[in-house]
Amino acid sequence: MSEQIASNHLIDQFQRTIRYLRLSVTDRCNLRCTYCMAEDMVFLPKAKVLSLEEMALVGKTFVGLGVEKIRLTGGEPLVRKGVMQLARSLGELPGLRELVMTTNGVLLDQYATELKSVGMSRINISLDTLDSDRFKAMTRFGDIQDVMRGIKAAKAAGFARIKLNAVVLKGVNDHEVLDLTRFAVNEGLDISFIEEMPLGDIDSHARSKTSLSSQSISDQLDAEFGLDDYHFNDLAAGPSRYQAVKGTDTRVGFISPMTNNFCSTCNRVRVTTEGQLLLCLGNEDAVDLKGIIREGQKAGQSDAQIEEFLAVAIRDSMQRKPEKHEFDPNEIKIQRFMSATGG
Repeated sequence: MSEQIASNHLIDQFQRTIRYLRLSVTDRCNLRCTYCMAEDMVFLPKAKVLSLEEMALVGKTFVGLGVEKIRLTGGEPLVRKGVMQLARSLGELPGLRELVMTTNGVLLDQYATELKSVGMSRINISLDTLDSDRFKAMTRFGDIQDVMRGIKAAKAAGFARIKLNAVVLKGVNDHEVLDLTRFAVNEGLDISFIEEMPLGDIDSHARSKTSLSSQSISDQLDAEFGLDDYHFNDLAAGPSRYQAVKGTDTRVGFISPMTNNFCSTCNRVRVTTEGQLLLCLGNEDAVDLKGIIREGQKAGQSDAQIEEFLAVAIRDSMQRKPEKHEFDPNEIKIQRFMSATGG
């Protein structure tokens, strides 16, 4: 990549600097969480999915443009064959400050030690309930003990600041926010509570009836435990607003896309497993990075040449990044599921 391209950071039309890439390595998952996927999913054929080498090239290009943090997501990233090879390649990139992953934890007991050894610095683990029957209902067939073994393995592997992610649905698991927080405190973990987003048509529940504000959860936790404000000094941090549980080392995050629009500080973009650069989670506008890569390969271009074309397209796309998302639980405007978007 030329020195000029490498020296430029990604700054959009609203003067937001992009430092954080969420890279989806697969649309497949070993669970079927009701808020994330349909029960009978149709997954992408292999030919439409970026290869691991193509994903590594995309990651390298973004880091050359100033991205400091890459999060591997899915679907479930640990079901992608060869994901350790990709993690190792990305972890070795000069300039990448943090390589992290979001996983459902089901396979983590098998891979936690290896993830740490290839350069993964932090792990987020999805856990919406502590009740085994409710876990099976929310995931359609999952076993919560798999996740518990995964949490234990991640702690044993030496991961710092392991964080739980819980999507809270009114009337489903909202009565568990105190227990989930208490579990995080007792296990020495952080936890983020996430408002459900209206992505993809689902038939398991009406999102307008299960929506719950982050503020109501924060109020419950403050009344039970006491919460202090907590501020990250990290320009590559994600969208969570954090508080600290008094008298503990546990931080509680609130991701509030429905009730507290955080778009003014947006510092991230997503690349789907199909190679589409999504400039905003709540908008359909995308840039076809896979097309650029494969046209270049067809023309016999080197990786360095393809990287130049990718960098130009990515940099130009910053002028298309929208100011904010517009979510309405009563109207599903975005038909792609969260599993296809990159969790």
